[in-house]
Amino acid sequence: MGVIGGAYPERTVPVAYREHAPPPALEAVVACRWEHQPAADHVQRIIPDGCVDLIWLADRELVVAGPDTAARTAMLPAGARSSGIRLRPGAAGAVLGLPASELRDREVALRDVWGPGTNALRDAIAAADPTQRLTLLSAAVAARHATPDPLVAEAALRLGRPGARIATVAADLGVGERRLHRRTQAAVGYAPKVLARVVRLRRLVALGAGEPLAARAFAAGYASQAHMGDEVRRLTGLTPVGFLADAALTAA
Repeated sequence: MGVIGGAYPERTVPVAYREHAPPPALEAVVACRWEHQPAADHVQRIIPDGCVDLIWLADRELVVAGPDTAARTAMLPAGARSSGIRLRPGAAGAVLGLPASELRDREVALRDVWGPGTNALRDAIAAADPTQRLTLLSAAVAARHATPDPLVAEAALRLGRPGARIATVAADLGVGERRLHRRTQAAVGYAPKVLARVVRLRRLVALGAGEPLAARAFAAGYASQAHMGDEVRRLTGLTPVGFLADAALTAA
């Protein structure tokens, strides 16, 4: 998730969003740590990014934002500070201790995932200076001693390449498509086909502006501009022009 689970801040509202590198010991499982404190009441559009986030949300609750398959919005009150840990694709299942697919398109209390032992973490974060919240969240992730599924991590990289096919990726990794499907669902929360769509969208954003849409669609790996349009609408709820006007790539 970007600001919250894969978000692209809208330029019409002044928003303070910052990403920080993960601690070296957590680089294998954490894409980034982030903070978000809007200057005004802000409706945040959240875009699928293949990640799961652990979030101290708007100064009030400790939640897990599961992998999204379509855009959603979240209301963030002015001045409320959210702090989050974004897990890399392939690491969520190991960190959470359950298949990431169980949290697909859901935002739930961390207590419902890790149990009542998280109450102490919630209370510590609530009492801490805001500058210490990311440290507490990082320590909680480190205590899980999780390692990402190496098969899924490699599959995610390969599915992100233009022209990648699920059958070819599975064969190159020495597994059947069904096994790749099961492992990806557990580690990321998506089937490989959905993961491929999400990484293709991120590749489209990463290309930057300046090229005609048809050229960007081809470079990102879409079959055509119409194919790009269909997938962008499905994942973001916006037209490609509307989405790309404000899209900014976040860590994943």
